[in-house]
Amino acid sequence: MTAATDAGQAVADAHRREWAFVLAATVRVAQDLDLAEECVQEAYAAALPAWERDGIPGNPAAWLTTAAKRRAMDAIRRERTFRSKLPLLVEPEEAVDELALDDLDEQDEGKAVHPEDVVPDERLRLIFTCCHPALAQEAQLALTLRLVCGLPTPDVARALLVSEQTMAARITRAKKKISAARIPYRLPRPAELPDRLTAVLGVLHLLFTAGHTAPSGKALMRTDLADRALHLVRTLRDLMPDEPEVRGLLALLRVTDARRATRTGADGRLLRLQDQDRSLWDRTALAEAHELIVAGLRGGRAGRYLLQAAIASLYAEAPTYEETDWPQIVALYDRLLSLWPSPVVALNRTVPVSMVQGPLVALAQVEALEQDGWLSRYQYLPAIKADLLQRLGRTDEAVAAYRQALELTGNEAERAFLTGRLTDLETSPAWATRGSLPR
Repeated sequence: MTAATDAGQAVADAHRREWAFVLAATVRVAQDLDLAEECVQEAYAAALPAWERDGIPGNPAAWLTTAAKRRAMDAIRRERTFRSKLPLLVEPEEAVDELALDDLDEQDEGKAVHPEDVVPDERLRLIFTCCHPALAQEAQLALTLRLVCGLPTPDVARALLVSEQTMAARITRAKKKISAARIPYRLPRPAELPDRLTAVLGVLHLLFTAGHTAPSGKALMRTDLADRALHLVRTLRDLMPDEPEVRGLLALLRVTDARRATRTGADGRLLRLQDQDRSLWDRTALAEAHELIVAGLRGGRAGRYLLQAAIASLYAEAPTYEETDWPQIVALYDRLLSLWPSPVVALNRTVPVSMVQGPLVALAQVEALEQDGWLSRYQYLPAIKADLLQRLGRTDEAVAAYRQALELTGNEAERAFLTGRLTDLETSPAWATRGSLPR
């Protein structure tokens, strides 16, 4: 490979892995999301020729962060100078710019900073900032997934089940609201944390979900996103060790991620839960999740993440797919729905219902959710419906549902799976199995 190719690959890797960290660090200096984004983009653009000329640095993230911060500092100084030259046209600027530069100098020199400002991860700091109560919950999730987590706008739109145009507008409004309300870029003080915790947990859960099954792309998973979510949840657990839902989310992520190595075959083909080699599941992760779940259930009223973790754990603990405790899973879903009446949860519940009460009962529930319209952009609704119709021998309807699922699915591994199911039906109408969708 040439130096240019090596540098290009290194920049692409750094963009995928380090964008969120570099942006989070730069925002602390810029005190403005748009300026920070612009400076980070310029840093990445400058990296390619610099790394071609001088070689790839040992720590690309540090190189990019320094470059972006310097651009932010230069922009702030230019703005400050401009304002000082036009005292009659522009109101005097507050001292925030000076403080931002002083804070950066202190950090660069290794001096002490305020104890309430010390956070183990810059990205977590920015997540808490973007989850400010002044923003609507939808805006909190959209802004954080796009900026801090680095998801492309189309993937954020898929994750939140809205159109790309709606999502882009939502992100723009959220950034303007932060600027207009002068929301500070700092970790909330301890008394402020609980008001933002629910939104932060929601962001981290969605981030992991986008890594567990990528909204788009060739690979089923984006392990970098899943690993980032796990790291941030562990960091949050260290920051708030007594919060039961933080421990519940950690349990959910651990028990779900334990199957990472078995979710695709050697050829990258998606494998359903019943087709996965359970002997290869991460027993250390499952044991950690089990301890967190047991402790949480004994500690009192279970929250939504702990209940989801308990459901996932029941799937994982079964010796075989057929031996899964389906009635207990349905019971846990009932508890979860009473606590969190989400249409996605109601849809997921139909899978174990089909194993307890049969596919016809489950199909009626899926069709009721379909009529509500809330999941019209959710590819798993027609996919689950197709599976149920297939099990009932209603081949023509199953084919139509699989085609609808394909139209909504952006991940190529999932598309290949659905295409295979569809092809089997179209070439052998009598073909049917009792298998369910991959989880």
